[in-house]
This record gives sequence, C-alpha cells and structure tokens, in this order.
Amino acid sequence: MPITITQLDIDEVLRYMGCPPEKANGALRAQAEDCAREVLETIRPRWSCRTVDIAFEAGGVRLESGLLLPGEDLRAHLAGCGQAVLFCAALGAETDALIRRAERLDMGRALMLDCCASAAVEAVCDRIEEELQRRSPGCSFPFRYSPGYGDLPLEVQGPLLDLLDAPRRVGLCATRTHLLTPRKSVTAILGVAEGEIEEKKRSCLGCPARESCPYRKAGGHCGIS
Repeated sequence: MPITITQLDIDEVLRYMGCPPEKANGALRAQAEDCAREVLETIRPRWSCRTVDIAFEAGGVRLESGLLLPGEDLRAHLAGCGQAVLFCAALGAETDALIRRAERLDMGRALMLDCCASAAVEAVCDRIEEELQRRSPGCSFPFRYSPGYGDLPLEVQGPLLDLLDAPRRVGLCATRTHLLTPRKSVTAILGVAEGEIEEKKRSCLGCPARESCPYRKAGGHCGIS
C-alpha cells in the first residue's frame, strides 16, 4: 500500500530542533511550516515489510530465518509475542539532496529541513504501523523498536535490510558503519501477540538516552511520552 503524508506536526519538528513548542515564537513556527511544505513536496516514501515467527533465547530474539537479534531489552519488549513484523521505510534520495543543497546556502534552513524530514519519516512509520495493525485484527502490538534503541546494536541493520529485500524494493542500504542510506530512513521491529499483552509505553524514564537527552536539557521532551 502506498503511503502518502500531506502534513507534519510542527510541534514535533520543533522538538527535533531542540525547541520546546511552547517556547517557539511566530516567526520560528512560520519558518518551520515553510520548510515542512518543501519537504512534503519532495519526499517519495517507500516501504517493505515481512512477518516472521520469533523464539526467545538467552541472548536475545531469534527470527525464523535464523538471524539473532541480540539484547535483553528487545527480548523483554517482545514478551508475549509469537511473531514480529520487520519493516523499513525511506523518504527517498531526493530528500537527502534537498538538505544537501540547503547546506551550501543556509545552514539554519538546512537544519530545519533536516528536522522536518525526521518528523516526516516518523509520520510514515506511524502510517505503516497503523496499516500493519489493521492487517492483524484482534492482536496486540508493543510499540515499534529500531536498531540503536536500548541494547539492540546497529550491526543488525544490514541483515534486516537483506531479509526485507530493501535494496531492490525500497532503494535502501546500510553503510560499512551500519548507517542507513538514504539517510532519512528507518528499520523497525513490530511485535505481534494474539490477544492481550501488558501495554508498553515509550517514556523518558525508560529511554536509554535519558541522561544525555537534548530535549530534556532544554526543558521539553521528544514527544513520545
């Protein structure tokens, strides 16, 4: 199913910029809205998904393909789930090019475009998550979980992309240092449980970046709590 995003949450964009929304003046909001429009005109969202059976081991979570996703955090996060949906999403190389062009002219605007693109790819993931949940009525879903969060290492990016056939289907690859390219992209794991499971919430208290979080230092939060 194609994903289309027609608007961005400007409060979310401001949080990515490190500015608590309530502290933003009218001029800053207007600039963010202008950048949001430009990003929305540029993005070309693409995504891919795959549902797999999962098994729990002492070292993490084993996918039916044989890939081990290491870490105690993910293992605890997926407790009660018998399956997981692996998915990836990318805004397209055009978005990266837009930001690079702005960097040559106006670094402030480039930063704002970058933050708008970050909000856009998360909005795309929200839409994907809604679609995946719609496909499994009666099931429960802990929030999506990505490499780099908790103790799940970025090294699993490449193997996940291979399972999703992402280079061919989405044009999404990982570098030698396990970063995604195009840059404004996401890989994620969404647990699927039959029936009810304990509700899990993303919060400042449970975030591994809590102590170094720039949003908290500025007196706000990233919007997930």
